Amino acid sequence: MLVETREISVLGKEDCGIVDITEMVSKEVKSSKIRNGTVTVFCVGSTGAVSTMEFEPNLSKDVSETLDKLIPLDKDYHHHKIWGDYNGGSHLRALLVGPSFMVPFVEKRPTLGTWQQIVCINFDRLERTRKIVLQIIGEF
Repeated sequence: MLVETREISVLGKEDCGIVDITEMVSKEVKSSKIRNGTVTVFCVGSTGAVSTMEFEPNLSKDVSETLDKLIPLDKDYHHHKIWGDYNGGSHLRALLVGPSFMVPFVEKRPTLGTWQQIVCINFDRLERTRKIVLQIIGEF
């Protein structure tokens, strides 16, 4: 079994900036020595997340609006008392979506559905460059 670790970076807008990273992840899998296996996609940072979705503008709005109802950003969270950065809701949103997930790939192609893209979401109150670690594991 082989293991390769790679890093990519993306710029995410503040308050639910969703970025399609499918091609970036696919490119790293394709350029690896590994032919069949899995790629773990991990967003470094406690106010960022990764997932899959149909990446299109209206669904991105739906995601943002739904999260606004579930976890409003203007609420006075206890976290704000510690740091004063008013991103308690950002942390909760990232916790809900999660920092990582795994995608199997066959013959160097991620096994994603037709309307399924890999996305990185920046939940912070500021625009951020997000570092994403890819751990590619499998056989040659």
